Amino acid sequence: QVQLVESGGGLVQAGGSLRLSCAASAHTFGDYAMGWFRQPPGKEREFVATISGGGARTAYADSVKGRFTIARDNAKSTMYLQMYSLKPEDAAVYYCAAKFTYYSGELYSDRSVYEHWGQGTQVTVSS
Repeated sequence: QVQLVESGGGLVQAGGSLRLSCAASAHTFGDYAMGWFRQPPGKEREFVATISGGGARTAYADSVKGRFTIARDNAKSTMYLQMYSLKPEDAAVYYCAAKFTYYSGELYSDRSVYEHWGQGTQVTVSS
């Protein structure tokens, strides 16, 4: 069982930055494609970004492209989401997710395929 723990959320002013972290317990972290999702109040959980197991490939939701950067450090079993130019509409609970994959280059934006989820970290953006 892979355990994921997010951290780094908080309150930030619009235009500010935050870096989220996701620490994983997996022995072979590189065997997992990873993703960030978010759930604004009263809305469904939505895709934010994904990164392949090897870290070479990434993909983003259009709403965050150019402002957010996903990265991972397989030696530390940790994934990151660097968020710049935050907007009030970015406010949400942010979740990290992991999916086992045999192919190091695979990306997954569909939340239903992810097998493991963290508990989430709250991001609040004041206008």
